[in-house]
Amino acid sequence: MARTIAEERIPARMPTAVYERILEAAQSVGATLNQFVVQSALEKANAILEGERIIKLSTASADAVFSLIENPPEPNEYLMDAMRQHNKTIAGNNPS
Repeated sequence: MARTIAEERIPARMPTAVYERILEAAQSVGATLNQFVVQSALEKANAILEGERIIKLSTASADAVFSLIENPPEPNEYLMDAMRQHNKTIAGNNPS
């Protein structure tokens, strides 16, 4: 029977001054060192991933994007060539 590992470990070496600072912060909020490190790392990871996944636009930029979505321009020759190439190589059919 296969065992599922429910927890992972992250070993970390750090200077004593850094360790003591992190430990002091953990104690000040009533958390264990492990709880504090995991929570802090998770918060930082979430912030980084949110920054990578969310596009922030000014009102003017958002209006421009929505306008292009609602009223797309006519395809230019470059786009039409790309669509023909796609149909030829990926879709497997040859447009007339």
